[in-house]
Amino acid sequence: MTDFTVETIGKPALINRARIERRNASERRFRRLGVVAVAIGVLALVVLMTSIFTGGLSAFRQTYISLDIFLDPARLDKDGTRDPDAIAKISTFGYAPLIEKALVDAMAAKGVAVDGLNAKSAAEMVSKEAPADLRRYVLADPSVIGQTVRFDLLAGGRIDGYYKGRVSMASAQLDRNVSPEQLMLADKLREAGILTTKFNWGFFTAPDASDTRPEAAGLGVAIIGSAYMMLIVLVLSLPLGVAASIYLEEFAPQNRFTDLIEVNIANLAAVPSIVFGILGLAVLINFVGLPQSAPIVGGLVLTLMTLPTIIIATRASLKAVPPSIRDAALGVGASKMQATFHHVLPLAMPGIMTGTIIGLARALGETAPLLLIGMVAFVREFPAGPPEGFFDPASALPVQVYNWTQRGDPAFIERASGAIIVLLVFLLAMNIIAVVLRRRFERRW
Repeated sequence: MTDFTVETIGKPALINRARIERRNASERRFRRLGVVAVAIGVLALVVLMTSIFTGGLSAFRQTYISLDIFLDPARLDKDGTRDPDAIAKISTFGYAPLIEKALVDAMAAKGVAVDGLNAKSAAEMVSKEAPADLRRYVLADPSVIGQTVRFDLLAGGRIDGYYKGRVSMASAQLDRNVSPEQLMLADKLREAGILTTKFNWGFFTAPDASDTRPEAAGLGVAIIGSAYMMLIVLVLSLPLGVAASIYLEEFAPQNRFTDLIEVNIANLAAVPSIVFGILGLAVLINFVGLPQSAPIVGGLVLTLMTLPTIIIATRASLKAVPPSIRDAALGVGASKMQATFHHVLPLAMPGIMTGTIIGLARALGETAPLLLIGMVAFVREFPAGPPEGFFDPASALPVQVYNWTQRGDPAFIERASGAIIVLLVFLLAMNIIAVVLRRRFERRW
């Protein structure tokens, strides 16, 4: 009897102990898998960020050639009238000899020379954008003609790439756009203080450039275009999304019609962004007649794409407010609208602001819908101020990145990586603002 009792009582204990060991082993395996998954994610992120920053940080530095250029009246204003119309007739070809002469004089003053390199070949080290910059400077103030002005001119893309590791003496022997003699001259100009590498402000302020002038390409038009579109998205999507969410969550009757609306909103949030681009092309451009490559079209398309996200986030924030808040407000005599706008909405504001900013961040990084409405076009002119600028041609940051990656010159790949860094900074700033606003408006109940 005793043996039977001990044996019977002991078996469940042994069974429970084995079950506990299996459960603990399963938990340990799950933890290890979780650590491995997190490590893989962090590693992928580090590799991605390293590749972007390694290839893009050099875009924020640029090589310049500093020259004292005499703006010869004999070339720029033969009549001496300082007539802007007459001066405007002088093309960039009339300014190139002035730059060549200034470079030759600077080399002579510093005693810089390279055997087998003539003045024309030396002048080819200066960017093709330099004569255009010089011409714009003179047209802005014709009174400078006849003076000697110091300019920081862009060096050519190959010269700039030489100091960023893209070009070497060996590759220059096979490159028709640069020669080893020009690179040797660049080193001597650098030692003489004529050639310098410094922060590239033009990367943020200059417009896009042609395929032959990667050193002059900038994000100026793209930044303004993105800012205009985000302004349109914010002005339209925030009030419409919040109003629709409040109605559906607080006031709309529960019937088949509202159920259909809720299902469609959930489906729209999962629709690929390129579908919204097709909608914008078919309706806004072909039917309504709005101009292609304009921020107004991009803003409207991104508004349609962002609305479902804002509505879903706002409804979730409204649902998170405890029902006791509504009941207490109604119990002291408040109307349904007063209870919603005076009590529920302020408590839901952190989630609403977070959802809105996350929706805007998603819209800022979208490319596919903007390609379909023509914002991939080459745009050099800056759009005017709002509201006229909403209808002027413009580009956008993600589209500019896509555009640069399609060009053959490696300098544009560097520019594209730099633009990605700028875009990531904007996205990071918007997410930080979302966190700050959430903590700022957050209330305890």
